[in-house]
Amino acid sequence: MTTQDEIEKVHASGTHVLLLGAGASFASTLKNPEKNGKNLPLMWNIVDIVGLNGIVDQLPDDYKVLKQDFEKLYSKISDEGKFHEEKEVIEQAVYSYFEQLDLPDEPTIYDYMILALRSRKDIIATFNWDPFLYKAYLRNGKFTKSPGILFLHGCVSLGFDKSNGIVGPAGMYSKKTEQLFEPTQLLYPVDKKDYNTDPYIKGQWDSLASQLKIAERVTVFGYSAPVSDVEAIDLLSKAWGNVEDRAMEEFELIDIREEDDVRNAWDRFIHSHHYHYCTDYFKSSLALHPRRMVESYRHWAMPLSPGEMFQDGNKVPENFQTLEELWEWHLPLIKAEEEFYNNAE
Repeated sequence: MTTQDEIEKVHASGTHVLLLGAGASFASTLKNPEKNGKNLPLMWNIVDIVGLNGIVDQLPDDYKVLKQDFEKLYSKISDEGKFHEEKEVIEQAVYSYFEQLDLPDEPTIYDYMILALRSRKDIIATFNWDPFLYKAYLRNGKFTKSPGILFLHGCVSLGFDKSNGIVGPAGMYSKKTEQLFEPTQLLYPVDKKDYNTDPYIKGQWDSLASQLKIAERVTVFGYSAPVSDVEAIDLLSKAWGNVEDRAMEEFELIDIREEDDVRNAWDRFIHSHHYHYCTDYFKSSLALHPRRMVESYRHWAMPLSPGEMFQDGNKVPENFQTLEELWEWHLPLIKAEEEFYNNAE
């Protein structure tokens, strides 16, 4: 099959779910640094990068030893309830730092991800607080309709109107209800991540569960499935269901850790050998078969003939300097989709 064959081969069905962890944002900033030169904090260095040492160093030693495991440090502060003022300062500092992060003008991995998926059937869900996904969603929306996006741990860019359950830009007012889109909660005690109490977070998880149940392909990018995140993994597993019933679906893992470690972390989601592992976004199905990931998998798993496998795919180039160049490259794919849907109506 030629590149043109892949472009023109469009299926209406087949959901692809992309699940993002901190590793995705970190990889994005390695390729294209944050616009203002800020570093992206991770759980092991967030105290240093956000500038929390002045607060943490005043805490007792049994708190200070947790500086390189921020989730455990925050959990200890929350659970023991001895340092209310310090807790508020930490929460405000973290929110303020992430709120200031911005995408560079040139295309980032987040822009590639938004364009790799399709609005009618695909979804991106992230555990990250940073605004990168939301900002990529907005700026690429000027070119084409973007896939759905979900924020499983909140996001500094989004707020929630409690009066009607609508999501909007944090700090702005709803035109419909004139109510404030209140900032979403970012920090939760690691051992009490109650995703059902907060109506905004519950809604995000419910939407993800619905998509996972029907997904044909799932890509996990930079999310380590930590042992501490028991509730999140349980919710994902419940939505995915019994792995023996997912014999025809494919799980994809983009992670810099050793393959065996990553494979073991996601073992309950992988049926037999139906998984793909790589360490680089541009070696994943999203880059090799943008907007045609499900189509390419179907032809690999169930080819009509030996030649009808998209071996090399339609790999997206990595070196675009402007969004307009990136958009122009994706245009033939989008036009083929539009033609397909127009003929189907």
